[in-house]
Amino acid sequence: MRGPAARQKKGNGIMRDFSGDSRIVMTLDAGGTNFVFGAMQGNQPVASSFSLPSCGGELGRSLENIVDGFRRVQRELPAAPAAISFAFPAPADYRNGVILRPVNLPAYRNVALGPMLEDTFQLPVFISNDGDLFTYGEAASGFLPYVNRLLEQAGSPRRFRNLLGVTLGTGFGGGIVRDGELFTGDNSLAGEVWLLRNKLDPMMNAEEGASIRAVRLAYAEMAGIPMAEAPEPKEICAIAEGREQGNAAAAREAFRRLGEVTGDALGQALTLVDGLAVIGGGISSAHAHFLPAVIEELNSCYVWRDGTRLPRLIPKAFNLEDAGQLEVFLRGETTELTVPGSGRKLLFDGLQRVGVGISRLGTSESVAIGAYALALSRLDRSAAAI
Repeated sequence: MRGPAARQKKGNGIMRDFSGDSRIVMTLDAGGTNFVFGAMQGNQPVASSFSLPSCGGELGRSLENIVDGFRRVQRELPAAPAAISFAFPAPADYRNGVILRPVNLPAYRNVALGPMLEDTFQLPVFISNDGDLFTYGEAASGFLPYVNRLLEQAGSPRRFRNLLGVTLGTGFGGGIVRDGELFTGDNSLAGEVWLLRNKLDPMMNAEEGASIRAVRLAYAEMAGIPMAEAPEPKEICAIAEGREQGNAAAAREAFRRLGEVTGDALGQALTLVDGLAVIGGGISSAHAHFLPAVIEELNSCYVWRDGTRLPRLIPKAFNLEDAGQLEVFLRGETTELTVPGSGRKLLFDGLQRVGVGISRLGTSESVAIGAYALALSRLDRSAAAI
């Protein structure tokens, strides 16, 4: 094989590392208020980012701004781009590039955005949601290779290949990478963790217990103040740590509840995914206050009618932000086995486990790197199929 794909480093052994790739991909982070444009080369920005109004209620103006934005980026590039890759709000048929009906961009109803951009720029176009791209970025260059490097340095034979990513912010987003491939499902709806059931309020979805508004609402309820007066999670974190005035007990309990709901959702998802889990989003900076509750929930038990306890997960869950738990996770239970009949020796780690930790890149960078890596991976796959 010749060309850029042949020059990639092995990276984490599961996904190629595109940090040395010379190809350029134009990117967009589409929000309800603004479209933020940029470009990536070798996992680094190669053009100054800028924003244009999304004009989400006026389709003509909105599409015009997207085209004008990419044209402006293209003029600044040192070389021709290889593709366009970006995040756009769901619901959408991402495989076909059709945007269905995002709430914060109401003018987009069955709009063939991907094909329009392909026709306009004569480039391959890849669209996904931010939860998927966050997880793909963490699998390519963030949390997944970080953990596998630590395992290698510890002399462990164990490596992880699957990653569940979630973001805690305005909403509760998610994505799944299975064996190096982004798993999107038949309807582009895989990884929609926000619609899992809320453990603390089973008539509601998990996002109502695992988001900014959930932390604010829990604090307001326990502090006895109106929701409108509840501070933002950053301030609630400072209150919990005694750095700002407020109800410290209410602040700590608000984050504990967030951890319990998040842990329950992760438990449901990890039962199917069976891999590492990484958390991003604005609330992730307060992980010291909610991650212990996440792990406690993952390691909790179902109780049968006769009182028998059954672990809700078969593998043991570890908080990889806790030095003590990280050490046990990396050490595992490695033994040397003898292969019957041949006498051949092999190292085997028999500790079935999952680890949960915080983004190693930061959410925005993970999304950008995810968009870049996803585009190049799919370009290379297409080239190999020819």
